[in-house]
Amino acid sequence: MLTLFTATASFSAHAQAAHDVTAPVAALDQALDSIQQSGAGSFSARTQTLGPVVDQVYDLETVLRASVGAARYMQLSADDKQKLLATFRDYTVARYLSSFKKGSGAKFTLASDVRNSPTGGNKIVTTHIGSAENMPGTEIDYILHQEGGSWKIVDVLLDGHISQAAAQRSDFGSTLAAGGVDGLIAVLKKKVQTFSED
Repeated sequence: MLTLFTATASFSAHAQAAHDVTAPVAALDQALDSIQQSGAGSFSARTQTLGPVVDQVYDLETVLRASVGAARYMQLSADDKQKLLATFRDYTVARYLSSFKKGSGAKFTLASDVRNSPTGGNKIVTTHIGSAENMPGTEIDYILHQEGGSWKIVDVLLDGHISQAAAQRSDFGSTLAAGGVDGLIAVLKKKVQTFSED
């Protein structure tokens, strides 16, 4: 009986641990489903819906550091880091709003399994994005790490290997080299404006 109890407790603990890791991705999927509904409102209203969820489920500073490059990021002043992070947050939210427009009809299917990432103690959670006619659709892998006792998204992989942070580092690097932090902030703000007009 003790053995059965121990096995049950172990299974419950494992299931709870897996739920803790997948919960941020589940919350993001739910928010993305909400902002694409026909009654989701204006771009501003949809921003108010999605923004707090992005704040909750992402470790945006870690994503930004990887997107800028750790060495270059460390050279920025505290004020520049703060201004860039605020703009990067708006850019991240606006990019999602542009990708999941009202009426787009994307369906989200979250995989229940959690995989270990080759990098440190990070975890990988997969969700599939497709339409009602084309399921399961595109596979998206979210890389999560533990921050302050909670799991947070730190990168997104398309097709299992295309890192969003690495792609952004390629884009951001040339802008930073040419125009510095103010130049990158200006470019990101312009992208947010473009997304809002889609």
